[in-house]
Amino acid sequence: MNILLINHYAGSKIHGMEYRPFYLAREWMALGHCVTIVAASHSHLRSVPPELNGDFTPASIEGIPYIWLKTPGYEGNGIIRAFNMFSFVRQLIRYEDRLVRDVGPDLVIASSTYPLDMVAARRIARKAVARLVFEVHDLWPLTLTEMGMPKSHPFVVLMQWAEHFAYRNADRVISMLPNAACHMESHGLRPDKFRHVPNGIVTAEWESDRGPVPREHADVLAALRKEGRFLVAYAGAHGMANALDAVVEAAALLRDHPAAIVLVGQGPEKEALQRKAFALDLKNIVFLPPVPKLSIPALLSSMDALLIGLKRTPLFRFGISPNKLMDYMMAGKPIIQAIEAGNDMVAESGCGLSVPPEEPQAIAQATLHLMALSPADRDAMGLRGREYVLAHHDYRILAQQFLEALR
Repeated sequence: MNILLINHYAGSKIHGMEYRPFYLAREWMALGHCVTIVAASHSHLRSVPPELNGDFTPASIEGIPYIWLKTPGYEGNGIIRAFNMFSFVRQLIRYEDRLVRDVGPDLVIASSTYPLDMVAARRIARKAVARLVFEVHDLWPLTLTEMGMPKSHPFVVLMQWAEHFAYRNADRVISMLPNAACHMESHGLRPDKFRHVPNGIVTAEWESDRGPVPREHADVLAALRKEGRFLVAYAGAHGMANALDAVVEAAALLRDHPAAIVLVGQGPEKEALQRKAFALDLKNIVFLPPVPKLSIPALLSSMDALLIGLKRTPLFRFGISPNKLMDYMMAGKPIIQAIEAGNDMVAESGCGLSVPPEEPQAIAQATLHLMALSPADRDAMGLRGREYVLAHHDYRILAQQFLEALR
């Protein structure tokens, strides 16, 4: 089968996030299918931009054909980002005949977070006489309106029309959000079209493709170990959504205990968090820079427990599927999850403690609870998370589930 995967933000191991299109394509090709990924040249998620040769640039990454469509750059979430989206959809329509001719798709997947790319995907699928799948990462425009954008805003109105268009015209809707069917059905989706395929992990990156912990990080961790500290780590973006303010306040509550909070990563809130930790005179919290992707397994595996949190929002009632949580579970360490959502992989697998979001006292108490457990009990808890991910979130399994969902 020839698969055309349209994802505005698709990345790779070379370019950075987002990785899901790359990993699914690689597994589908291993199963004997032909896959082409079409992505925009500019994405706020990628760390390395692709090299372009005009408006339509074919490339190959680990044998996976990519096509980069030139779009304007942007920063933030303003009107220029919206223009970038419109430009990508326009480029898809501009090159639809070439995509049909060069790829000859039997299956077209639209997977760009926002639903407007389904307009172009449907045109391509019709010309190619191909099946059409709408893959949902996030519920637009509901995300926009629940973040405060008025329903009457022209951009919201357009995205609402596009969401309805997508549900009407897709042969199948595949969502990473396990509880999203009720929302989709209220906006016109036939119940039999919905399937859930979550995010996943690549076991090879944990078993063989591992890099060492960078020297800077290793030296800091060794010093904390020498002090007899119990290490609780967060690794990822330092943004408003990650609710790290509560983590700093939890460190203040733990100042008289032999625990240390290790925050690894970068983001717009990092400087403010560092200032807060300094103002509180905290000696039990350290901030470290991001590590290369290949070093994440070694970094996480060197900790005693891992922490993930998100701000409380009604959007999470539809469920979550964060890549970070998959990585944490693969590390085989107990997890403190400070998230309120419609699903709870930590509780379901028994690999840690779930506490209310944005509550420093709850995070501190969970840390003390894990510290009181024996090392054997903590190891058993972490192992349950690893076994759960291997059974349910290996991309080799998810790639097959995705295709089986089309039957």
